[in-house]
Amino acid sequence: MSAAQPLVEVEDLSVNFVTRESNVRAVNGVSFTMMPGEVMCMLGESGSGKSVTMRALMRLLPPKRAVITGKIHIAGQDVLAMDDKALRAMRGATVSMIFQEPMTAFDPVVRVGDQISEVVALHRGVSRREGRRRALDLFELVRIPSAERRLDAYPHELSGGLRQRAMIALALSCEPKLLLADEPTTALDATVQIQVLILLRRLQQELGMSVIFVTHDLGVAAEIADRVAVMYAGRVVETGPVRDLLRNPQHPYTAGLLASTVHDQPRDQDLKTIPGTPPDMRRLPPGCSFAPRCARAIADCNLAMPPPVSPEPGRIVRCIRVSQPEFA
Repeated sequence: MSAAQPLVEVEDLSVNFVTRESNVRAVNGVSFTMMPGEVMCMLGESGSGKSVTMRALMRLLPPKRAVITGKIHIAGQDVLAMDDKALRAMRGATVSMIFQEPMTAFDPVVRVGDQISEVVALHRGVSRREGRRRALDLFELVRIPSAERRLDAYPHELSGGLRQRAMIALALSCEPKLLLADEPTTALDATVQIQVLILLRRLQQELGMSVIFVTHDLGVAAEIADRVAVMYAGRVVETGPVRDLLRNPQHPYTAGLLASTVHDQPRDQDLKTIPGTPPDMRRLPPGCSFAPRCARAIADCNLAMPPPVSPEPGRIVRCIRVSQPEFA
C-alpha cells in the first residue's frame, strides 16, 4: 500500500442494536477517511456513538445484537467481509485498541507480562521467552519504572497510571498501523492524564501510527489531534483540522460544546450550556437531530437530515444554516 492511499476508509457506516423490544440506531451513516500517520479525535457527548464506531472498526460488537452496514476498509482489507480467522489476525497486528479502563481489559488472575508475551507469541510466531523480551522492551518504551519487576505484577498490583501504560504497551505489542484510543485517560487524575497524552503523542510520532482518539475533552483534542470529527446522535456533524474547527466552529453543536468549557471564559460569567437532552436513539427525528436543542433552528431543519456541505477546504458540516449569509 502506497503512502498516498488512505489507511482507513469508512463509508455510510451504521450500527443498529436489535432486541425484541426496540431497535437502537447507535451509529447513522458515518463516513471518514484517514491517511497513514494521521491523528483524529472524535468529540461528542456520552451516547453520541463514538465508542460504538470504534468497536465497529474492529468488529468487537456482539454479532447477534449489532447489525453493522456500510463499508469499513483498513489497510486495504474489507473488515466487514472478514471471517473469524482473518479478524483475529487483524486485531492487534493491523488495528489495536486502548480501552477506557484497563482493569476490564486485562485478565485479573494472569501476570501482566504474561498477557503481553502471549499476544506477541500468537501474532509473531515467536517463543514465550522472545515474547517476554518484547514485553520488557515495551514496558521500557512506555516508561514504566522497574520494568522487569512490573512484568510479574498482577493488574491489581499496579496503580491506575501504570495499568494504563501497560495497556498502551499491550496495544503496541504487534506494531499496529492503526491505534484506537477510547477515552484512555478518563479514569486518571489530571497530572497522570497529561503524562499519558504526551506519551501517546510521542509514540505516535516515533512509530508513525495513525490514531483515532475518542474523547469529550476539547483540551485533549487540541493537544493531540491533527483533525477532529464531532459526533451527535450517531452522526458526524462536523469535521475539520483541529485548529480551524476549535477557533471557528461551523455547526451549532460544536459551538455549544466550546461555549460550555471553562477555557477562555470570563470568570464572572456562568458557563453556557446546551439546553435540552440528546434524542432517543430508538426514535430519531426525520430532520436534524440537534434541531430541538438549537437556537438557530428553522422549520426546514425538521424536515430532513441536512446533507454534508463544505464551507471551506478541509471542512465538512451537516447544517443547512451554514450556507446562509446570516449564519455567524
